[in-house]
Amino acid sequence: MELTWLAIAASIIMALGAACVFIFAVKKNYFHDLEDVKYQVFWSDLEELVDSPKENRNVDGPQKP
Repeated sequence: MELTWLAIAASIIMALGAACVFIFAVKKNYFHDLEDVKYQVFWSDLEELVDSPKENRNVDGPQKP
């Protein structure tokens, strides 16, 4: 019976900890824009493509002078 009360107390403490973390995240505005997060992975690749010089864009081969 003593182990049961220990398990109940541990689960209540873990639930309160999870609730505190959730409240902290809401107050710090971590859930403001969830759609924006999924595009952050691709932004660095997109910036590299835009900033890189346009080299070897000719598909037919090198141009003759």
